[in-house]
Amino acid sequence: AGGGPLAALDAGLRHTGAGLAVLLSADLPFLGPDTVERLVTALDASTADGVVLTDAEGHDQPLVAAYRTGALRRALAALTDRHGGLTGLPLRRLTAALDLTRLFDPVASFDCDTWDDIAAARARIREHGHVLDEWISAVKDELGIDLDVDTTLLLDLARDAAHGVARPAAPLTTFLVGYAA
Repeated sequence: AGGGPLAALDAGLRHTGAGLAVLLSADLPFLGPDTVERLVTALDASTADGVVLTDAEGHDQPLVAAYRTGALRRALAALTDRHGGLTGLPLRRLTAALDLTRLFDPVASFDCDTWDDIAAARARIREHGHVLDEWISAVKDELGIDLDVDTTLLLDLARDAAHGVARPAAPLTTFLVGYAA
């Protein structure tokens, strides 16, 4: 089998008959299902071999992408023939041989390769604290609830229940308080 990303991809493709494959790196803290859906939708709407996200600097992120498996298999076979195997070959050798469409998404394509990247991701999460407020609004809309939620009070109550009683007491306590209201 060998080592490296191309050998791993080749091994994975041997276990699927699907017409497309979505490759996702494990170091993408802001990747969500909507991005995966956009990749697949863009691939379905095109004749390209794949759709890759590009990062804030415009660089392709080939591990945040959707590919046609037939195109991957052909390109991997050509690389194997040319180099005698896939071990140690960089991923860019594969993507250079493919017809790719690009989607710009500097947030979803942000990957954490270094401790500085992790610190930047944590800072971004902290600065986007409004996500909780947006989530609460969406849940209230979905449930048809029209009332103000004292988020600070509920979070404090959950914290006190988790630390003062037992961790499972936090969601149960907030549920009971909500039910009583």
